[in-house]
Amino acid sequence: MANKLTRLGGPGKFGAWVRYGGKPITQQQLDFAVKNYSVAILQPWELDAARYLKKRAPQMVVLAYKCLSSTRSYEPGPIYSSGVSYPLAQSMANSGKDFFAHRLNGDRIEWKGYPKHFQMQVWNAGYRWHWVDAVVREMRDSPFDGVMADNDVENDYYGLDLPIQGVESMTKIREHLDFLVAYAGIELNKIGKILVPNIAESRLRYGKWERHSAYGGGFEEVWLGWGPNDYLSSPYAVMQGREIANGSAGEVNLGATFAGLGGRSAASQKKVTILRTPLSDRKAAITGTDENFLYGLAGFWVFGGGAFTGISATHHDAYDEIPHAPELSYDLGDPVGGIIAQQTAQTRAFTHGWAALNTGSKDVTVKVPSGLVDAANRPVPSSFTLRAHQGVVYRRKA
Repeated sequence: MANKLTRLGGPGKFGAWVRYGGKPITQQQLDFAVKNYSVAILQPWELDAARYLKKRAPQMVVLAYKCLSSTRSYEPGPIYSSGVSYPLAQSMANSGKDFFAHRLNGDRIEWKGYPKHFQMQVWNAGYRWHWVDAVVREMRDSPFDGVMADNDVENDYYGLDLPIQGVESMTKIREHLDFLVAYAGIELNKIGKILVPNIAESRLRYGKWERHSAYGGGFEEVWLGWGPNDYLSSPYAVMQGREIANGSAGEVNLGATFAGLGGRSAASQKKVTILRTPLSDRKAAITGTDENFLYGLAGFWVFGGGAFTGISATHHDAYDEIPHAPELSYDLGDPVGGIIAQQTAQTRAFTHGWAALNTGSKDVTVKVPSGLVDAANRPVPSSFTLRAHQGVVYRRKA
């Protein structure tokens, strides 16, 4: 029953639509999402799209993007992707309450590689109050089920080049993001909304995933790797999978109705777990042959045991895509036993199928249960060789 509660998208829907890019949403994308995805992340101003998804797929979890750590000067408004909008931050700075971060020479800090993104003082209690107040007010009567809170950072990804004014090291930033996530999560749960942070590199800090996913769930943006040919080493991949699986257990206590279950009242709800893996080839993602996507999907089943919510695959900072693979619709059912390690290969059997991935850099020969077929309905041999960073998802023959 626990797995069924977690699969909010319904039977056969295990995809995540990580769609917070700049291109307008098309009707084709909306209808594809209704058919294939269990979760969607949209920009907070895409209210009509959120309403459409919730009406036609009421069990889909639809989240609004909000950045914890920055404000963006290029957005026209009136709805913004940051908790504290640039106009509000500028107005407050003009009145003497400055929440912008500053270098030692007094300059504001624009993120390296992301023009017009400005670092905010997450270590400032006033900033955190205004962030939570604005987001809760915006979400209260919103069609969104909650917020995906981006940039719950672990390290300096954006060229802060510490020290800066008020901050000597990343330890202080991490500690105060802990405070912001907890504060925002508690207040959003009070109004029946969830908070799903983009929990960066959770494997590096024991218990971070469990703590930061306590208010709705978690999002791992670099599932099993950073880029098309830049994978986590086998020990780190296994650590990541187990940490997320362990931290995703448990429930979220809500203070009101959670729309993610079709508007039914719920005192608590299973956590949402969203994964995004890097694509290797754009065309292959459409035809269903992208090996990175299959690698990530195999890990979704092996480590999650059927309890994770949705998985996506995109190119770096390319969030307008609607990736798919035939295997994404396979409901493997419930796990039959735990994970079996065969050197660097991790395999797991399910009532309706089997999944395996090789997290290492060398080929591994794996033993396969009988009665399985691939996406072309061809019988799977009793053993075969998994290449480095290859994943497979097979169904039981009907």
